[in-house]
Amino acid sequence: MKMRLLGQSGLKVSELCLGTMTFGTETAIGSEEDECRRVFDAYLEAGGNFIDTANIYTFGTSERMLGRFIAGQRASLVIATKYAMNTDLKNPNSGGNSRKALREAVEGSLARLGTDYIDLLWVHAWDAWTPLEETLRGLDDLVRAGKVLYTGFSNVPAWVVARAQTLAECRDWSRLVALQLHYSLIERNVERELLPCAAALGMTVTAWSPLAGGVLSGKYPQDPAARTGQEGRLTNTGWGNLFLRDRNLAIAETVRAEAARLGRSSSSVAIRWLMERGVIPILGARNALQLRDLLTATQFTLDADATAALDAAGQIDLGYPRSLLEGPMGPRMLHGDRAGEIVGR
Repeated sequence: MKMRLLGQSGLKVSELCLGTMTFGTETAIGSEEDECRRVFDAYLEAGGNFIDTANIYTFGTSERMLGRFIAGQRASLVIATKYAMNTDLKNPNSGGNSRKALREAVEGSLARLGTDYIDLLWVHAWDAWTPLEETLRGLDDLVRAGKVLYTGFSNVPAWVVARAQTLAECRDWSRLVALQLHYSLIERNVERELLPCAAALGMTVTAWSPLAGGVLSGKYPQDPAARTGQEGRLTNTGWGNLFLRDRNLAIAETVRAEAARLGRSSSSVAIRWLMERGVIPILGARNALQLRDLLTATQFTLDADATAALDAAGQIDLGYPRSLLEGPMGPRMLHGDRAGEIVGR
């Protein structure tokens, strides 16, 4: 795998990230430790160094298991984890973006991971009840203490990202280096505001659920009768109603057709599409065979026909104000008849 810098930092991470939500059998999508170890080893053998977990994944088993796997090679790996999701439904302070939730979560993650620092800490989701200044100062304190090296946001509106980065710059707090967003050929709403925001502020984007719960792997036929009995695991995770829709299955069929033409798997083509948009996909796999297939996305590029077909299949309306500002009239209204001749940015 190639390496790339994470946002406006000096941290080098691989172009594909290994997700560990499947590490542990506490949820319907997880695997036993022996198989998870094979997944971990296959990823490292392919040249990867960027591994993503969270304090809530498999109720902490993911972090504990990962801690055992990284022992003896901690320095060569970039470990990302998350905080903010509630870990005790009877305790409102066990979740959210508050300083208390942050401290408790980080101390717990450090213990489970068996390390004294976290390379990248994600705020797992924006909490509108906690002042943004409190969250940012809490993150900065952890960076200054050496317990966290870099920070980022996930599941957050673009205006919050812009305000957070501006506050950090003005108050000399640690800047956010990355965003983790729900992005795939099926879920493209981030293209409206979040992707331009990240680009303008120098932040890397990582994509969770890049295969839309497995729909983009092509394993779910468009005909409902033909997929009877195949929907159980996706439905059990709560994503069935979100992903198993006619529009999404039609996009998956386009992916399947282009993959067949290119002699590649549907999954690798869907991952490659994200990579060619400058995004780092987070790969989730239940076994090493699945992971090795996804890793083949590093071995080819999409031709112009495939890119055009995939772009069109899931294209969304970017909406106002971009429809005005970037439409046929916008540049002319601002810059006159010679707008098309202007070069530069």
